[in-house]
Amino acid sequence: MKIGVLGTGNMADALATQWVRAGHEVFVGGRDELKARRLAARIGGGAGHGSLRAAAGFGEAVLAALPYGAGADIVRELQPTLKGKALLDCANPVGPGFRLLTEGGPSAARRLAAAAPGVHVVKAFNLCHESVWRMVPPVFDGQPLTVPICGDDEAALALTRELVRDIGCQPVAGGGLDRAGLLEATAALFIGLWVAEQADVRAIAPPLAYATGPRAD
Repeated sequence: MKIGVLGTGNMADALATQWVRAGHEVFVGGRDELKARRLAARIGGGAGHGSLRAAAGFGEAVLAALPYGAGADIVRELQPTLKGKALLDCANPVGPGFRLLTEGGPSAARRLAAAAPGVHVVKAFNLCHESVWRMVPPVFDGQPLTVPICGDDEAALALTRELVRDIGCQPVAGGGLDRAGLLEATAALFIGLWVAEQADVRAIAPPLAYATGPRAD
C-alpha cells in the first residue's frame, strides 16, 4: 500500500517506520521539507519526502500526524487532493491538566471531516504513547495490543484494519466517526491516570468474561 504521512513528529516517525518494515511504500510530507527529508532518511526503506500536498497525493491511505489545532486548517487546504481517500487521525486534543480541549464541541476527528468534505476520516492510534507504536510488536503478557478505530466509510476502515494488523496489533470496531470523541476522551482520562496517578488503566475494568459480573458455576 502507498501511505502518505502528514507531519514529521514522533507519531509520524513511529507508525511510518512500522509500515515500511511491513513492506508498504511511505512518503513523508511536512511544512518544513528539510525535516521531512530527515525523517524519510531515518525511516529508510526508500521512503519519499516532500511537501504536505505531495504526501496527500501519494497515499492510498494518509496518516494525519498533526497537532490538534493545526490539523483542520491543513486538511482544508489539502481537501481536493485528499478527497475520496482514507485519512487516519491520531491526534489527541488534550491540554494542561489533562483537559479535553474539544469538550462541548465536535471531536478533533469530526473537525477534520468537516474541514474536508469527501475525505474519509478514521480515528485510530490515539490511545498510546509513540514509544508503544515502536514496539515490534506491541504485545503485553502475550496479548497483542487492541486498537479501536472509528469511521463511517467501510473501504477506509478496511485499509485502517490492515495497517493496524501490519504493526502486530488487533483492530476492533469502535463505531462510526460520531464516536471518535469517546476515543479522544478516553485518551485524556488514560493520560491523566498514567501520568498524574501512576495508575495501571488495565485495572479499572474487569476481563471480558466478567464484564457482566461473576460467572455462574
